[in-house]
Amino acid sequence: MKKIFISSLLLFAISINSDQVNDPFEEFNRKTFEFNENLDEKILKPVAKIYSNFPPKVKSGVTNFFNNLEDVETSVNQALQGKPKKSINDLTRFLINSTIGLAGFIDVASKIGLERHEEDFGQTLGVWGVGTGPYIMLPGLGPSTLRDTLSRPVSSFSSITFHMTDADVNIALKTIDAIETRERLLDVESLLSGDKYSFVKDAYIQSIAYEVKDGINVEDDFVDDMDDFLID
Repeated sequence: MKKIFISSLLLFAISINSDQVNDPFEEFNRKTFEFNENLDEKILKPVAKIYSNFPPKVKSGVTNFFNNLEDVETSVNQALQGKPKKSINDLTRFLINSTIGLAGFIDVASKIGLERHEEDFGQTLGVWGVGTGPYIMLPGLGPSTLRDTLSRPVSSFSSITFHMTDADVNIALKTIDAIETRERLLDVESLLSGDKYSFVKDAYIQSIAYEVKDGINVEDDFVDDMDDFLID
């Protein structure tokens, strides 16, 4: 869920024509978008505002914890994409932060120069040449594409939380993860303007293209600024 929210807002400064996005299910997607917006306004956003009052160090620790869990999935996908050095880097990050970093609450790995990346199986399919397919708005989950939607089971299987046998712990972690991500986007909402559905769609499509290419040959200072804002 974190990636869906962040990807939706990364590229505010890039203008593309919505008509260029493959959106054959727009009528259904818009209804789903409205459902998600209502769900957010009634539940997630109010809880995120409460969470925003927590001490900064606590919130930073929670962010580091979930980033650490994602390092395993990232390492697997780096290997599948033919990037062994980055795969080792991200696996090493996980091992260091899970031990010295107290289960990931302290990002020791970044402090010693191990850069953090973020990869999922949808990006891996993109690297392999699989097209995005039509745009899809998922109930409760947000923007996606056919490629990313079909990749979700594999991404879930490669995540640590999937293999947790305690269902209550699993649900609790996913809920906290969603709240933590939503809280970091509260200050970004003021950037939204015009047709919000089209903005989210365009931004998401641009962001996944950026991620698949690892930012190579893609120049946009705003992307870097927003990425720093949302991840730091």
